[in-house]
Amino acid sequence: MSTPKLRCVGVTKRFAGGRRSPGVLALDGIDLEVRQNELVCIVGASGCGKSTLLSIIGGLETATSGIVEVDGASVTGPGPDRGMVFQGYSLFPWKTVQENVRFGLELAGATTQEQQARTDELLAVVGLADFADSLPRELSGGMRQRVAIARALAPEPDVLLLDEPFGALDAQTKRSLQEFLLTIWQRTSATILMVTHDVDEAIYLSGRVYVLSSRPGRVAEEIEIPFGSSRGTHIKRDPRFLDLRDDIEEHLYTQMVEG
Repeated sequence: MSTPKLRCVGVTKRFAGGRRSPGVLALDGIDLEVRQNELVCIVGASGCGKSTLLSIIGGLETATSGIVEVDGASVTGPGPDRGMVFQGYSLFPWKTVQENVRFGLELAGATTQEQQARTDELLAVVGLADFADSLPRELSGGMRQRVAIARALAPEPDVLLLDEPFGALDAQTKRSLQEFLLTIWQRTSATILMVTHDVDEAIYLSGRVYVLSSRPGRVAEEIEIPFGSSRGTHIKRDPRFLDLRDDIEEHLYTQMVEG
């Protein structure tokens, strides 16, 4: 088995409480890994710490204890080796589409020519070349999320972190962007870790799924998804898909009731 691109060992997070509160143990001993060019999803009940874990991996939060590594190097804060995309797009409203995509390249010190070439390449990949000079308010929600993904990919990060990126979208737009993400993953060979509350989405997109228990979040199951990297919506009718969905949903329901 190849060396993991991303590795978490014993990641624990406790939020401090007040004088009369012991605080909240959000994550307890999380172990997970993502291999090179792999797309992995994390699912769990609301409040289980999924987004907190992703923020720790992204360097936006600090773990109380444990290790997070990318290519064997410890994560101590945000860095260009990790790109992040959130549910709320997080685009600069005063910048055009191409200026948003170019932002990370500017921070990385790329030349003007390099910035333009990479921006043009990514806008073509995400199908937004004709909207390069548009502002975010002029785009649909799905288009904004494509811009956010292009911006995160622009500096060519080692790992792309997605925090429920399609959670606020309608069903048809979500389906379109799921297919778009698979295309981007295949074309760029990106390594992706994605948090989602949508079990169907996790099974459809990923090669493996980590199921987190209710608070405190622990890895309850690690599930291999038995479909190849080239997949279509037909797999959602596959008996194996339906069995996986039933198993994961039953586990999440049990966690919610017992938690």
